[in-house]
Order: sequence, then C-alpha cells, then structure tokens
Amino acid sequence: MTGHLEILAILACAVAIVFIFRKLNLPAILAYLIAGVLVGEHGLALAQESIDYDHFAELGIVFLLFTLGLEFSLPKLMAMRHLVVAVGSLQVGISLVVFTILALVFGQSFASAFVIGAILALSSTAIVIRQLSETGAMKRKSGQISVAVLLFQDVAVVPLLIVIPMLAPGTEGSMFVALSLALIKGVFVVGILLLTGKWVLPKLFDLVARVRTDELFVLTTLLVTLMAAALTQWFGLSMALGAFLAGMMLGESEYKHQLEADIRPYRDILLGLFFVTIGMKLDLSLLLASPLTIILTMVAFMLIKVMVIKQLAVRAGEASKDGWATGFMLSQMGEFGFVLVALATQVEILSIEVASMLLGAGVISMAITPYIMNHARKWGRWLANEEPMDTSDLESLPESTKTLSNHVIICGFGRIGQTVSRFLKQEDIDFVAIDIDPLRTRKAREAGENVLFGSSRQAELLHAAHLQYAKLVVIAFGEDKQSAEVIQKVRSLAPKVPILVRTRNDDQLEMLQNAGANEVVPESLEGALMLVSQVLSLSGVPFSRIVRRVQKERKNHYNHLHGFFQGEHTDMSPEAIDRIEFAHAVLLTSDCYAVGQTIESLDLASRRVNVIALKRDEQEIEEPDANTILKPEDTLILRGKPRRVERTERYLQEGN
Repeated sequence: MTGHLEILAILACAVAIVFIFRKLNLPAILAYLIAGVLVGEHGLALAQESIDYDHFAELGIVFLLFTLGLEFSLPKLMAMRHLVVAVGSLQVGISLVVFTILALVFGQSFASAFVIGAILALSSTAIVIRQLSETGAMKRKSGQISVAVLLFQDVAVVPLLIVIPMLAPGTEGSMFVALSLALIKGVFVVGILLLTGKWVLPKLFDLVARVRTDELFVLTTLLVTLMAAALTQWFGLSMALGAFLAGMMLGESEYKHQLEADIRPYRDILLGLFFVTIGMKLDLSLLLASPLTIILTMVAFMLIKVMVIKQLAVRAGEASKDGWATGFMLSQMGEFGFVLVALATQVEILSIEVASMLLGAGVISMAITPYIMNHARKWGRWLANEEPMDTSDLESLPESTKTLSNHVIICGFGRIGQTVSRFLKQEDIDFVAIDIDPLRTRKAREAGENVLFGSSRQAELLHAAHLQYAKLVVIAFGEDKQSAEVIQKVRSLAPKVPILVRTRNDDQLEMLQNAGANEVVPESLEGALMLVSQVLSLSGVPFSRIVRRVQKERKNHYNHLHGFFQGEHTDMSPEAIDRIEFAHAVLLTSDCYAVGQTIESLDLASRRVNVIALKRDEQEIEEPDANTILKPEDTLILRGKPRRVERTERYLQEGN
C-alpha cells in the first residue's frame, strides 16, 4: 500500500473508532490504541514500514510538553523542586533497582536486567498529562505530584539513552566521561533556553502580535516550539524537555492563552497519531500465545510502582490518599519505555521475545490507564481508610461553618464568587463557598473565609456545606457542562433549594433551566441590560421607567435579548446552530400564504419560533397582538434556531 493510502487508512480507522468510543463515553486514547492495533502489521496490515510515523508522532509529545510548560513558571517549578527531587528521583532510582533485581532472579543477564528495570521505571507523560488536563485534576495535589515525577523521568531518559548502548557486548568507552559530557551539555542548553525565553521570546511575540495576523502568530508558535525541541535534541537531550522549557518561559507572558489555543489542534492530532503508533506495536498473536505471562508481568510491575510512589510521597510529607492516587496514576509503562525497548533490541541487549513481552504488557497498561486515573482518588481514599470526603478540610474551618443554617452556598470562589460573598457579608447573610483551586482555597481560608476545598459535584462536599439547611445555591464558575452536573447533584440531594446559575451567554440557558436551575443569569445579556440602562439614562429616560424595563426583561427570562442577527463572523458550526437562537426578518408579499391570517392562527409556537416584532408602515410593533391580521409588505421578525426559522419562513410563504 502506498504512503498516501496508508495515511488515509489510518485516518479513516481513527475517525471511525474515536467516534464510536466517544459515543460510548470511553477515552479517546483507548480508541487511538485500538485503531493502531487494527491498522498495524499485526492487525489488518494497512500501515507498513514505508513511512516512519514515529517521528511525526513524537511531535505530539513535543507540543504536549510545550502546553504543559505554559502552565508552569520558573518560580512555580522551583516551588515543586522538593517533589521533583524527593519523589521523582527516588522513584526512578528505587524502581530501577527493584525491577533489575527481579529480572536477574528470572535469569536475565545484568545488561538485560538493567534495561528492563529502566523501561519499567518510566511512566507515560502523554497519557497522564492529557488525562489530568481533560479532567481538571492538574491542580489537585495528586496531579502536582504526578507532574513532578514525570518531569524527572523525562530528564532521566537522557542518561539512560547514553548508558544502554554502552552495555552492549564489545562496546568500548568510558561511561563516566559520556555522562559527564551529557551533564555539561544539558546545563549549557538549559541556560541558553532560559535566557532566550526571558529576553528574546517576549520581544519576538510582541513584534508578531503588532502585525495582527493570526497565521503569522501560529507559525511563530510552531517555529519556537520546534526550534527549542531541535536544540535540545541536537545536544543529545530529549526534544520534549526543550519544548517544556520554551513553554515555561512563555507561561508568564500575556500571550499564554493564545499560544495554548494555537498549538492545541496540532498537539491533539499528533498525539492521536502517537497513540496509534503505540497500538501498531502490539502483537496480538503474542498476546494470544502467552496471555497469562503478559498479564502477570503487567500487574506485577504496576503494583510495585504504586507501592514505591505511595511510600515516597508519604515520606515527602504528602497525605496517604494523595500518595496512593499518584501511584495509581503513574503505574503504567511510558512512551519513552518503547524508545528504550527499540534501542536495546537494536544493540542486541534484549531478545525479541523479551522485547515483545514488554511491548505487550506496556501497551495494555497504557490502555487501562484512563480507567485507573478516573478511579485513582476514590481508591486512594479507600486504601487510606478515609471517609469519602476529607474531613480535615472541615476541622480547620471556623466554627460558624459547622453550624450553618439558612445560608447561601457559593459553588466556585473565583472573582464572581468572591464578589457575591462580599455583598452577602455586607448584608450579614451567612455563606459557605466550595472551590477546587487549592491555592485560592488556602488564601481565602487564611483570610477567615468559609471555604471548602473540593468539587461542587461531590455529594460529600455539599453535605459538608449543609445543603439541606441552605436557602440558596449560587453556581458561579460559568462552565455550563459542570454547572449542569452540579444542578443535578443538588437537585438529587435537596429538591426544593433554589439554584441560581451564572453562565457566560445564553447558548445553554434552556438546558440549564431544564436541568433544574431556578434562575440563570447570562453575563453577556446582563451586560447588555446594564449598557442599555446607561444609554437610556444618558438619553433622558426617567430612572423609574428604566428600572421597570430592566425588571420586565429579567422577568421574561431575557426573551428580547436571545435572538440576534448573524454576521460574517458569527459561529455557524453545527454545534452553534443546534443551540443558538437567531433573529430573522421575513417580508410578506401579496401571494404569501400568511397574508390575511392572524398571527394566532399560524400557530408559530408549535414550530418553536417566536414573533419578536411586526414592522408595518415604517413602524415597529413589539410583541404584536395575536389577533393581528397580517398584510402584504408586513415584515415579521422571528426568533428561533436557524433550521426552525428556515422551515417557518417556507411555511409563511407556501403554507407547508
């Protein structure tokens, strides 16, 4: 099969399987692995060795580490240094020693045993970081420990890549000299990147931003990422390390969010290709020939890594539950393990049989990682003999929080949540907030605020906030999907407690109301109302009349503010069309079906389309009477979803 057809086969297979898996609410990573198994030489053999996919796939790791670097400033990384050293370095060292000894017990030579230990000591940066990002767990303590360990593992790959070829039979040369040279190169290249990131990159992006060309900004982002990766690779270090350092240097810049948005499409596509290439390495015949050996190998090394990481995390002063959770998250084999397998096989340290067994166990461990990570915290709490909710949060709160009644619960203590709390305090109304940001929670608690750390979607946190005695729940974080989940959880625990939800616009207003929200406050529409109030006030309209108009609009659930006329840059994607209502004007000519009929007789409400206004003889009538008879040259202004409005326009003109 030619290269073009191979790529087409991979894409077609990936699209189909990812679609099916997402419909079944299964992780996309698992779908990519399955797609790789199907198209690989051990599956349907649709993709052969004519194209070196690994080099393209490695760019996915590069872009992933760049976006991770954007989340970390140098001070933040320095603050994590005790985790990187105390947990990361010891995890690699202890795991390597344990696995090496076990391999020696099972009859492997020292060189082979050392390589096996090195391979199994590493975890998957790609899978863990992606899952942490998708689930929002990066800010949790277990997520921070995981990142610290993964960062050290990525650095540890460099000396391993130097040492392994020197263990091959008949190799000459000083290992100490080679490692010393690598260390000098590493310090030099890291220094170059840090200085460049501090003095050159901000000025470069300032210049690019002034041009105001999106394509140039994207190209510059790609160029910077790839140049940093190429520089570290040229000095014999990991490409991913260079990308991480470049991202970290730009993490403090004002362009951080734009950089992340620009790089994300390339990162996600290439990461998908990376997981496909991992799946292509799995030999199903080997799995079927000796499944028990592979499964036992996988279970053994995963359990050992869990125990090692847990003990090290606890010794570093972390909670037992966080140590267990981190251990589960990092128990799989990593993508750099596959690089070491290939290298060791090439220099004839590992036999084909052992390499195949490691590949099989590694791919399966990576495939089950999304499931393990989704349950890691729950298992960690159970093994730490903790209740489902960490009561230590409650013990350190003021006494007033423990006996709250007739209070307000604020879900999300960001800028909006804090503003709400400030006004509640001025009116002597008790409140308790729930927030998932550990730093914000600690700072607020130090200031004497009643704040619980955790997710508002957890029943235990809502019970701890005395939901059953609350008079109002305010959901202030503005993420519609998360808000809907919180609404459903609150409704299941306290059906009668009023819920007020903040949302950024009116896209999901109906969905949130259907989920059980009593009031939904769209920021964009409230902002429009405030602007209108100022306009009317400065135009001389009496204040009492302005207040009545605003109150009427709120009472009608912002009815007149929902529909708007689309423009050139309006999002007309299928997702937007399915959720956003637009305004549309329909001119009635003399031969239209609707002419001569009343608005009521047309029954447009059954078509889920509303009449905003009627324009007749240069005058606009808002909310026209239902008994109004339509005339030629009337213009009806309709509001509804685009497809419904199109069908209604045809009905008004043709009667069907």
